[in-house]
Amino acid sequence: MRAALISLTEKGKELSLRIAQTADFISTERFCLRSHSDFGSRCFEDTAGLISHIFHRYDAFVFVCACGIAVRSIAPHIQSKTSDPAVIVIDEGGSFVIPVLSGHLGGANALALRLGSLLGAQAVITTATDIGGHFSPDSFAAANGLIITDMDAAKEIAAAVLDGEKTGIVSEYGYVGLHRDISEDKDCRTGLYIGSKDIKPFPVTLRLLPKNIVLGIGCKRGIECETIEKAVVSALKKAHIPIECVIAAATADIKANEQGLLSFCKKYGLKLHTYTAQELMEVKGSFTVSDFVRAVTGADNICERSAVKCSGGELILRKIAADGVTVAAAEKPLILDFERKIL
Repeated sequence: MRAALISLTEKGKELSLRIAQTADFISTERFCLRSHSDFGSRCFEDTAGLISHIFHRYDAFVFVCACGIAVRSIAPHIQSKTSDPAVIVIDEGGSFVIPVLSGHLGGANALALRLGSLLGAQAVITTATDIGGHFSPDSFAAANGLIITDMDAAKEIAAAVLDGEKTGIVSEYGYVGLHRDISEDKDCRTGLYIGSKDIKPFPVTLRLLPKNIVLGIGCKRGIECETIEKAVVSALKKAHIPIECVIAAATADIKANEQGLLSFCKKYGLKLHTYTAQELMEVKGSFTVSDFVRAVTGADNICERSAVKCSGGELILRKIAADGVTVAAAEKPLILDFERKIL
């Protein structure tokens, strides 16, 4: 998690420096007013102007200042709880850590608790599910890398839980640590379905999509980003795999500097993993063999082998070739944990 630490006073600057030096669970960058600048921090003249410039560049914002200043600064940029970054306010005395935005999906609550423990401060959590230790669809999804497909259903489930109603579960994946608010009874009114099928096992069903797909990509030299994108989108559509479920891409190491591939990965926020021909040939499984590809690269298949190598799982989409691009997909093994926390 990349966090911006923003301070306005000398005392606040010292606290932000302490966080930057000791909070190894986040990657931090410090910002402070020019009048309190020092080595290692970036200066700004106006808080609102700074936030306007960087709001969508960080996963979290930690303000060391009055809560009102932070709220006024972020207010024009708030869009949706599914996309807004985590925002936390800490008083410059380091007594209270207050999550004010994206407590669940953005991880602000979990970050506040960890910062509170680090600083010896009180984390001020106000979300109803957290106060009572109840199940939160938002937190569960964020901690387990799941995509919420229906925020209205998520809200209805959260409300039902607070009213003492059990929520059911149907999952294509294994799970551990079942929460006390979740029941395996299929007759529940509300419930979770975790998988890629278009089904609704409960009258009010929240479908959660696992974000655990790795793309394997092979391509000709000099191919453009747009061509790769078109091939990938088409292949995923045929396999009924939402591109939002993709977490990474993989290929042979000879393609590590292929600009079209790098641009595609950057556009979709995917890390590109590369492997030597020997590493790819050591991957166990049944793959689509090409003598031509072996002669050129040293491995008889790039896309399928790299997808399996990177995911540690099994192929769910075999090689599809189009316009000089080959695409395959593998599913990373997934065990859901109701006790897993963000960060």
